[in-house]
Amino acid sequence: MSLSLSLVTLVVPDYDAAIAFYVGVLGFELVEDTPVGPLKRWVVVRPRGSGTALLLARAAAPEQADAVGRQTGGRVAFFLTADDFASEHGRLLAAGVRFEEAPRQEPYGTVAVFRDPFGNRWDLLSKR
Repeated sequence: MSLSLSLVTLVVPDYDAAIAFYVGVLGFELVEDTPVGPLKRWVVVRPRGSGTALLLARAAAPEQADAVGRQTGGRVAFFLTADDFASEHGRLLAAGVRFEEAPRQEPYGTVAVFRDPFGNRWDLLSKR
């Protein structure tokens, strides 16, 4: 028997704004956008070529809205690995992504932290 992590839920304030950022800015593919009711959609995005995807879930209750952007208590929540760090970093900068720091070398690779428009912290990471 094998297991794989296929989806991770990310609570967002608005489906379309989240799609605009993850697909339009980060370059993820929109895997699915299916209405599930009058206010709910099943929205899945993922980095091209990745097996793991994000389920974008619109905050539907006050406690969910309060968690948007701080679902991991201020820690980096997501790790976006790039084969060519410099090119990807430059592309994201040109697309308007704001990094919290300049790229730095760590024992595990080159890294720079950015935030999505909702406040979630991401590592852009290259293991090379």
